[in-house]
Amino acid sequence: MSRRVFWEIVEALSPHLQRRVTFYRVPLMLDYIIAYALYGWASGETYKTSTSSFGIGRASGLIAVEDVTRALLRVYRKKIVWPSGLRRLVVLRTFVAKGFPNSYGCIDCTHIYMYKLVNAPSENYFDRKHRFLVVAQVVVDLDLLVTDVFVGYPGSCHDIRVLQLSILWTRAKEAGLSRGPLVLLPLGVKTHGYILDDSGYPPMEWIVVPYGGTGRFVDDERFDNKQRVAKGAVERAFGRLKGRWRFFLRTDKMNTDTLPQQFQVVCISHNIPLDVGIDFDENLLWEVDVNGMRQRVELGLDYPPRPIAGNFNRPRALALHEALAKRMKHE
Repeated sequence: MSRRVFWEIVEALSPHLQRRVTFYRVPLMLDYIIAYALYGWASGETYKTSTSSFGIGRASGLIAVEDVTRALLRVYRKKIVWPSGLRRLVVLRTFVAKGFPNSYGCIDCTHIYMYKLVNAPSENYFDRKHRFLVVAQVVVDLDLLVTDVFVGYPGSCHDIRVLQLSILWTRAKEAGLSRGPLVLLPLGVKTHGYILDDSGYPPMEWIVVPYGGTGRFVDDERFDNKQRVAKGAVERAFGRLKGRWRFFLRTDKMNTDTLPQQFQVVCISHNIPLDVGIDFDENLLWEVDVNGMRQRVELGLDYPPRPIAGNFNRPRALALHEALAKRMKHE
């Protein structure tokens, strides 16, 4: 984050923060509090040490992070918003270039790992590999901007269940992903909009997944390749988000009461540099292991062991699938 962007954030948050003092009655200036919170999310040291490098004790640090989290959500909540107006036209145009007209983004889940909880039902928080985690569902566009985030459900919940409990599911079921006009595709198929995902989700009338399997036709392979390239945007977004804000990259102590709000704030902080055109340092995606070998960081993406199938408006889902594949064939 550049110095200019930091001071813009300080100026925007200052009316919503109170000046704090530490246990030793040492006053903490507002810019100092904001810098402490951002540094903790970026370095991953918020709950690892009692003083970090700011000389702030654990209790004062926890209060500072909670205050900054609430202020960021209050001031920058609209940084995470479903595409509308001019932004909607830009998003749709980029997906048309990839072969997916009227697509609104790519969806996937990432895992936020934690140590075993003490005062909570731990069995709810471990997945099939017995790792303790919380699931975060994120939708991004091709510019890697986060347009929807839903986080907080424990690791025992499957990605499909998390989707069904999210506001995105309610929006899609009640009014579709867009209130705009229908788009006509080949074979007479009409759509209000859809999002892209991998075969871990079932095919639906508003979720487009690859064909998958073996022995596919040439047209199916073409479709899967283009879908995989477009859907890769969400994985690149996770890399930038967790690479820059490393508190959610490692296994650490987590407060499950404030974790959802903090992850939303980190998604907001991911969008801010993109809005102002700050380049991402690709070196953040690499680390040196205990043997001195350079390797890519683990982003917490866990793919289901096999494709999910089910009766989720399957005829309409297959019709949308075939229409998009036919359109690509004649491009």
